[in-house]
Amino acid sequence: MALAATAEIRTHFPALQRMHGSFPVAYFDGPGGTQVPSSVPIAIADYLFHRNSNANWPFPTSAETDRIRHQARKAMADFLGGKPEEIVFGANMTTLTYHLSRALGAEMGPGDELVVTELDHHGNVDPWKALEDERGVRVRTLPMVPETGTLDLSHFPELLNDRTRLVALGAASNILGTVTDIPPLAQMAKAVGAKVFVDAVHLAPHRRIQVEDMGCDFLACSPYKFYGPHMGVLWIRSELLETMQVPKVAPAPKTGPGRFESGTVNSEGMAGTTAAVEFLCSLAIPDLGSREEKLDAVFSALQEREGVLFERLWRGLADHPRVHLYGPPPSEDRAPTLSFTVEGTPAREVSARLADESGAFLSHGDFYAATVVDRLGLRPHGMVRAGVGIYTTEEEVDRVVEGVRRIASEGRG
Repeated sequence: MALAATAEIRTHFPALQRMHGSFPVAYFDGPGGTQVPSSVPIAIADYLFHRNSNANWPFPTSAETDRIRHQARKAMADFLGGKPEEIVFGANMTTLTYHLSRALGAEMGPGDELVVTELDHHGNVDPWKALEDERGVRVRTLPMVPETGTLDLSHFPELLNDRTRLVALGAASNILGTVTDIPPLAQMAKAVGAKVFVDAVHLAPHRRIQVEDMGCDFLACSPYKFYGPHMGVLWIRSELLETMQVPKVAPAPKTGPGRFESGTVNSEGMAGTTAAVEFLCSLAIPDLGSREEKLDAVFSALQEREGVLFERLWRGLADHPRVHLYGPPPSEDRAPTLSFTVEGTPAREVSARLADESGAFLSHGDFYAATVVDRLGLRPHGMVRAGVGIYTTEEEVDRVVEGVRRIASEGRG
């Protein structure tokens, strides 16, 4: 199976026509939020202009809203390998995770334990740590190995016991690109009776996700990281969704995703999410049957294409003595996200110069993976981050490499 050519894919993204100085903008900030194909805002506008209503009333726009919401749950169920009735929508991953932590925390107390990791975005750390003060639980932390940018899995078994209630894991690091093999860890957690939460925000744009294969109970992702609108999605295993003590107002639904969605959901964002999933499906060549088959094929081809571009980026920077790369090398299982520092030049300055001198937009800082930056000793400036996406070209990668090497060669110190 072949993926649509990058040149064809790029025609769907109006943002790629933007200029910065004399350069067409090269967007490497996808790990913080990707650009969107034109079909996404068209779907959002169509909903707002022609179908804007609340749900469950006996007139056409309300019925259309009901249908659009169902379509979005079905699209994300296919995207994640779950069921439509297991898909919850919210503002973003962090908000949904806090809401989930309150629901699960209602059944916890002193003596109960949770496990988090040093490698994770704090959206998958702080909601669980909040339960230390609120419920008196103990939060234990799986360390990372700074030299490799991976988790120290040798310590994982010793963190588990019959008091462990939940293990929170990241499928891929949003700062180092490290991919963690979730299924064996989930299996060990389940063996002691713990539930498993997976932050798949950074993995979802790059890999095909199947929640049942992961062995988790909860999984969160963000459509705005895979070419959709600013939304959060939480998959909850159906039997848990129906039985958790969810904080909600009394008249809210007592069953299904609605019992977890506080207030009126963002129906226009749900329409845009469906459009994003459909856009990804449209890239499968030749055209295949089901949405799931298309997603299988697209992500298989996309992983290969992004891997080639990432290796080009890594190799282009790896041999410069003033450029320091972090995380696993291309030979390891990783997402196509590279964080680096330039000796003698603060990360913010590197980012600003790349924009002004090369038209390349790269983010900088700690990206809310604050513990990783602390463990690497990179305060106060953090790192520069480049993310390869579906619209990235070899020319753009080379522009970043040349720009970084120029800055490094002119650097201070």
